[in-house]
Amino acid sequence: MSAAAAYAPITDLPEAILATIIGLVSDTRSRNSVALVCHKFRSLERATRTSLTLRGNARDLHLIPTCFTSVSDLDLSLLSPWGHALLSPSASSTDPALLAHRLRVAFPSVTSLTVYSRSSSTVQIVANLWPGLRRVKLVRWHPRPPLGADFDPLFQQCQTLSDLDLSEFYYWASDLPPVLEAHPNVARSLTKLNLLTASFTFTEGFKANEIRSITEACPKLQQLFVACVFDPRYIGFVGEVALLAISTNCPELRVVHLIDTSSLANARGDPNDDGFTSEDAQIGRAALIDFFSGLPLLEELVLDVCKNVRDSGLALEVLASKCPRLRALKLGQFHGLCSAVGSQLDGIALCQGLESLSIKNSADLTDMGLIKIARGCCKLAKFEVYGCKKITVKGLRTLACLLRKTLVDVSISCCKNLDAAGSVCALEPIRDRIQRLHIDCVWPRDFDLNQVNEYDVGDDESVVMSRNGNDDMDLKWSDEYEHRISKKCKYGSDGDCSYMPTNGYANGNGHGNRNGFWSEETWERLHYLSLWIEVGELLTSLPEVGLDECPNLEEIQIRVEGDCRGRHRPTQREFGLSCLSRYPRLSKMKLDCGDTVGFALTAPPGQMDLSLWERFFLSGIGDLSLSEVDYWTPQDPDVNQRSLWLPAAGLLAECITLRKLFIHGTAHEHFMMFLVRNPNVNLPNVNLSLRDVQLREDYYPAPENEMSTEMRVDSCCRFEDALNRRPILD
Repeated sequence: MSAAAAYAPITDLPEAILATIIGLVSDTRSRNSVALVCHKFRSLERATRTSLTLRGNARDLHLIPTCFTSVSDLDLSLLSPWGHALLSPSASSTDPALLAHRLRVAFPSVTSLTVYSRSSSTVQIVANLWPGLRRVKLVRWHPRPPLGADFDPLFQQCQTLSDLDLSEFYYWASDLPPVLEAHPNVARSLTKLNLLTASFTFTEGFKANEIRSITEACPKLQQLFVACVFDPRYIGFVGEVALLAISTNCPELRVVHLIDTSSLANARGDPNDDGFTSEDAQIGRAALIDFFSGLPLLEELVLDVCKNVRDSGLALEVLASKCPRLRALKLGQFHGLCSAVGSQLDGIALCQGLESLSIKNSADLTDMGLIKIARGCCKLAKFEVYGCKKITVKGLRTLACLLRKTLVDVSISCCKNLDAAGSVCALEPIRDRIQRLHIDCVWPRDFDLNQVNEYDVGDDESVVMSRNGNDDMDLKWSDEYEHRISKKCKYGSDGDCSYMPTNGYANGNGHGNRNGFWSEETWERLHYLSLWIEVGELLTSLPEVGLDECPNLEEIQIRVEGDCRGRHRPTQREFGLSCLSRYPRLSKMKLDCGDTVGFALTAPPGQMDLSLWERFFLSGIGDLSLSEVDYWTPQDPDVNQRSLWLPAAGLLAECITLRKLFIHGTAHEHFMMFLVRNPNVNLPNVNLSLRDVQLREDYYPAPENEMSTEMRVDSCCRFEDALNRRPILD
């Protein structure tokens, strides 16, 4: 082989191979970089790009290039000004007919579309532009217009529609069934229907008769997501008849999500209650068995009932036998998932093909139940537990040991015996493997990492644990547990001794040793961390509970919840964001203060209004090297205001590495101008990389006419013009 052939450039590859290579690049910025290499790479990148999200102002739609003709998945829901109808006079001064023609020419191959539909005219326009649409996602956070004829144009024009997503669309449940009945051909072609609309938290969702009508009209459904009410005190509640109608009318279903509307509100439960609700759901064991038996192709099931479903273990055994393809399961308010007596696997533990399991508000789930689940569901990669009051550190820790080879995604929330330190302690066996984690920032008082055995583990004396029929291990919770310091165990068929707890930790200092049972002392694979914290608490304790070494953490989500009214000024000036600077690769943050309630106007003496609370929350954010921030502003429901205040605008402007900023609320124009100060090399803390900023009122119900600030269409355009005039370094 000649030297020239040995070092041939990549451009010498055939175009078909180059196109395949470029088509495998998924990151948007990487694809943009590929397009800058040469004309050949640019044309191949454009020819292989199938998905595109348009940002920018709607008035500039006439400038769209015509090189993206291969795009089949188009998102128009994030155009500015956000929330205005596409091609409306308020969004652009250009002739709507001209813009529509430009869109048709630029994107002739669109079959999947996401669009903000403020009125039915938008649906009419896009249905005429692309009559061959197969997937449509409608977005609307503003109130439904008086004439809610949003679906008629879509079903009339798009005869090949197979996927309709209304999960972010504000409408009435009674709008959809008549349209499905009026267009039977389109309804029969639907294979996916997402009706998990968050706006239903203010209504009763779909009634039982409406669900029956929908499933009768759409017999070919393979994926169904429905928000409904299981409370028998409501008219039209979902009970046994509705469940059996779903399995009878749509036997080809592979994915089913039935979620109570109260669960969509995402309200945190009381960790001190007993876990049982005052009412039982009208769903018996026999009905569940018939429901599961009628869906043999089921792969993913969510039943978040929010009302007691008792003695469900036998029905779940039928689920395991009748639905062998089941891989993901979430159950809410199901009790008796499996027995905590004996070593024989039963109930949910027989669902051995599960890869994802979420258990919510199961009042009688104990440590023994967790161990059975880990023994039976040995393929679990994702495990979520919420509101289970009887599980403790030792039970969850043993589950982590048994699932060490597969478990990479864990969520622990609202569990009475699992505070932040306990949750981290329980996951110590998989600290070198876990990739995604959620915990509650409930800080323990005087927590000593060497005293893990102080956690209550219940009254169970012992259990024989066997995994896949291999070696057994006798575990006694009280005395014997502490004396098995050096004894090795085999949990899996490969003989790997993953972990054996010793006084809660391998070497007594809160870390594993290199001769023990963890290969690393850091959370080396953790790249996503989600936290819940009560308003008034500090984030500074996070490293102290064991999350101090996360070298590859890239994204963090923090949800702050609570009522600031009645609270006195915090003793500390900062919430504690600066403590996150210890994570060197942290680049994305979602700070959700949307459930934080306070005074938007004057606060009583000794208390703080929302502007000062925002300063408290955001202080220290400038110490982080963030490239993307999603920020949900606190709210004052009494005056219906969610807005960014002056201190928050100034603190966000100090994030000199920030490239994308999305503020979920509104703001005054002069506050927003803090983000686009004139670049001056002599002026410190000026962001020269900020590229994408948008205000989004994506909460229900978004105000029809925002009156709390003067941020209007013209204000938004002036801010974006000032942003676009700034030089972008890259």
